[in-house]
Amino acid sequence: MANSKQARKRARQAEGRRVLKASQRSMVRTYIKRVVKAINGGDHAQAMDAFKQAQPVIDRIADKDVLSKKKAARLKSRLNKRIKALAA
Repeated sequence: MANSKQARKRARQAEGRRVLKASQRSMVRTYIKRVVKAINGGDHAQAMDAFKQAQPVIDRIADKDVLSKKKAARLKSRLNKRIKALAA
């Protein structure tokens, strides 16, 4: 447990950030699941729409350092690859 006033404040701030980031990670996962569900359903148009909605959300969360930029790029790349395979 934090002993100094500064350390107690830091612990409060860290907890607040943890809760916020958890919520944002959950939101990103939901958008990704929508894309995957459309892909598994075999609907290319719906998958593209879901992907177009998910892309800016993933980028925004990566800018906030909730996800690393590389992980965000990897997620988008893999989803896009699966959508392209669906069209072929």
